[in-house]
Amino acid sequence: MKIFNSSAPIRICDLGGWTDTWFARHGRIFNIGVYPYVEVQLAVYPASEREQRVVIHAENYGERYTLPEGGRSASGGWVRHPLLEAAIEYMHVPDHLAFEATIYSDAPTGMSTGTSAAVSVALIGALDCLRPGRMTPHEIALAAHRVETELLGQQSGIQDQLCSAYGGINYLEMFAYPHASLSQIQIPNALWWELERRLALIYLGNSHSSSQVHEMVIRGLEDAGPDCPQLEDLRQTAPRARDALYAGDFAALGQAMMDNTDAQRRLHPALVSREADRVIEIAREHGAAGWKVNGAGGEGGSLTLLCGAHSEIKRAMLREIEQDNPLFKNIPIYLSRYGLRVWEQSIAEDKTKKT
Repeated sequence: MKIFNSSAPIRICDLGGWTDTWFARHGRIFNIGVYPYVEVQLAVYPASEREQRVVIHAENYGERYTLPEGGRSASGGWVRHPLLEAAIEYMHVPDHLAFEATIYSDAPTGMSTGTSAAVSVALIGALDCLRPGRMTPHEIALAAHRVETELLGQQSGIQDQLCSAYGGINYLEMFAYPHASLSQIQIPNALWWELERRLALIYLGNSHSSSQVHEMVIRGLEDAGPDCPQLEDLRQTAPRARDALYAGDFAALGQAMMDNTDAQRRLHPALVSREADRVIEIAREHGAAGWKVNGAGGEGGSLTLLCGAHSEIKRAMLREIEQDNPLFKNIPIYLSRYGLRVWEQSIAEDKTKKT
C-alpha cells in the first residue's frame, strides 16, 4: 500500500469576479488563497488485492461508498457526489490500481469561497500521482475547471481553480476564456503579516448555491456583451487592489473591495443579501476599511472584511457580528504561501498493540 496526501487552499476577496467567465470573454481578477484548506488522502493498492476498486470517503458528510465498475450508476448517472466522481473519471486511473480517497475540509460548505474548486484541485493533484508524468499547477487548474464545466455542465469561472492550484495573492488576466496568465503578488513579510491580521472571513450561515437570480444576471450579461459597463466596472477593481497592496495602502485596498461589492449590487440587488448588509453595517460601525461579498454573491455565502489598525476593535467587531445572528460565524483564516501540495506519506510498520 502507498498513501498520497494533498491539500489545496480556498479563495477569498475575489475582486473582478464575474469577468473570468465564458460570457465575459476577457477579465482581470485579484484574489487571495487562504486556509482552511481541502485535504485529500489517497490509499493505493494493487487492484488484485481489493474487492472494491474505488472507494470514496466523503468525511464531511459521514459517507463511505464504492463506485461501481466503470464509475457510473446502472442508469449511467453519477452515484452520490458528482464532483468527486467526475474528477476520478476524468483522471483515468490505471486499471491495475485500486484506491480509497478520503476528502475533508474545515471550511463550511457553501461559503462561496471556491471550496468545490479546491476539492477538484486537491483530488486531481493526488490522483495525478498514479499516472506517468506530472501535471503542472496550471494544467491541474484547467482540468478541475473542465470537470465542472464539461463533465458536470455547470457555470464556472476560472479564478477559483487557479487560486487553489497556486495559492498566495494573485492577479489574473484572462485574455481569452478560459486561458489566463497569473502573476503572484510578492510583498514583504511585514506587509503579508499585517494583511493577514486585518482580514476576516464571515460565514453567513446558509449554503450558497446557484439561483434564479444568478441565471438572470448571466442572461443579462450574455446579452449585453463582454465590454458592457457592468463587467468593466468589475474589471477595474482588480488592478486597483493589486496596486494598493503593492503600495501597502489598506485604505485604497478597502475602497476597491467596497466598489466591487457595489458593482455586484448593480448587477442585481439580490446579489448582496440582507444578511451581508447587516454584517457590513456592523463592520462600518467598527471602522472597517473595506468589505467584499465573496464569489458571485446572493443568498448565503460569506464576506471578506478588511479591518482597521487596532486588533481589539477587530475582536470587538467579530464578537458583535456573532452575537447579532446565531448563524453568523467568524472563520479563522491564514494566508496560504503555497497552493496545491502533494506528497507521498512514508509508512512505518505500526507495532502498536491494540487492547
